[in-house]
Amino acid sequence: MAAPRALAFTSAVLLSALALAASGRSTASIVPPSWVLHGEYSPTIAPGNFVSKVDNRYFPLVPGTAFHYKGFSDQTPQTDDMVVTRRTKKVLGVACTVVLDTVSESGKPLERTLDWYAQDKQGNVWYMGEDSLELKGGRFVRASDSWRAGVNGGKPGIIMRGHPKAGDVYRQEYYRPGGALDQARVLRLHPTITVAARTYKRSLATVAWSPVEPQLERKWYAAGVGEIQEQVVQGGHERFRLVSVTH
Repeated sequence: MAAPRALAFTSAVLLSALALAASGRSTASIVPPSWVLHGEYSPTIAPGNFVSKVDNRYFPLVPGTAFHYKGFSDQTPQTDDMVVTRRTKKVLGVACTVVLDTVSESGKPLERTLDWYAQDKQGNVWYMGEDSLELKGGRFVRASDSWRAGVNGGKPGIIMRGHPKAGDVYRQEYYRPGGALDQARVLRLHPTITVAARTYKRSLATVAWSPVEPQLERKWYAAGVGEIQEQVVQGGHERFRLVSVTH
């Protein structure tokens, strides 16, 4: 009966996060110490241990696929389009799938990000860096939170485990100069969630945070689809839900 107690504790923590959202308290005051990873972080990346495609059941990236999300940031409606391109980029000797993510407001792009992902033979999907662009003076310029594994101390993290289990804690990215230190924890497997009039029964729920930013974000992934919803539950007012997938 350990699992039900763990889930009840997780729910209590997230309810506390919602209740304290307006209090200004830091993430460290809400996330249990046992969730936080400390110490030296030196992942080993062997190019021969990686495969040519990303087919993780909770994070599949099929070239030519586009995921379309609608939501809001603060009180402003926004859209987010994530396109799996047919391009690859070599990072640490590994050919990574390039994903273009565009956040728009009133039909006009505000942010564009090129994310680089690769999957190892164990099924783990690694996040190898990003080239982030923000709109300034009417044109897109490279943002300060851009980073690449192997450059200026940047280290890859895992965006999705090959065989996720409730309680897993892992780093999603690591770039100390830019403050990219996101960590995540698997909350539970197979919760039921309804998004855009569709109910997904085989899904995965996670919570992510950064030790340098007082914010908690929950994400839900559906088997065979990918991310279907994300919501900031502390430290902000933001939510995006999947509305369609095109090919």
